[in-house]
Amino acid sequence: MPEKLLKKTACTLSPLGDSAIVITFGNGMEYSVHKKIKLLKDLLENEPFVGFIECVPAYTNLTVFYDPLVIYKEQNKSNGNETISPFEVVRSILEMKLQDLKEDKKLIHRTVTIPVCYGYEYGPDLEYVARYNDLTTDEVIHIHSTGEYLAYMIGFAPGFPFLGGLSENIATPRRSSPRMTIPAGAVGIAGMQTGVYPISTPGGWQLIGQTPTKLFLPNVNPPSLLQAGDIVKFHPITDQEYKEMILKEGVQ
Repeated sequence: MPEKLLKKTACTLSPLGDSAIVITFGNGMEYSVHKKIKLLKDLLENEPFVGFIECVPAYTNLTVFYDPLVIYKEQNKSNGNETISPFEVVRSILEMKLQDLKEDKKLIHRTVTIPVCYGYEYGPDLEYVARYNDLTTDEVIHIHSTGEYLAYMIGFAPGFPFLGGLSENIATPRRSSPRMTIPAGAVGIAGMQTGVYPISTPGGWQLIGQTPTKLFLPNVNPPSLLQAGDIVKFHPITDQEYKEMILKEGVQ
């Protein structure tokens, strides 16, 4: 089944296997694209259709997952012997939702402040980022901690936020050789993005600090502290404050 272009909202709808549809709104990391994704996500979660499972936002698209068996049974009830594939049913529903999307509606963003201990053993790449951008480490810390960042998507690892809005003055390419292990809470830079590693994992971002705040909360629903659409701010803390916060949370 080929993708379909919907002109009103300048997006395409494409099948992803037999139980999902990808709605693509653009080609780059742009707020206008994020806004459409977030508005549709909120609409679907507030007014779910029969068979809807979940929707997952990314930089340029929203993937809508559905249960084809539930939709097939519902269609048999409504249309008798008429056969319409679950994909066609869901695509028709999404097209109607998109036509009704109020693109002039203002998004409401939750703001989350994350404490970060910059440098020391927590930010082994801080000096490299400073040299790369012809700055001092203090200037890098000031620029990074005074910015506001939009969480465009959560992915790669459970709870990992891809944050846009990084100043080009501290933008730095990924490491040429990724580390095999990065500790949970590490704050990094990759190109024009910044982010926080929620769990220990391999990775190639330039590490400039670390937070004691837990981003992946497996016993909480949802298990991710941050969600797409959140505004993130970073607050500098000292090494002593970091250690005290770790002890307070009971982290060894």
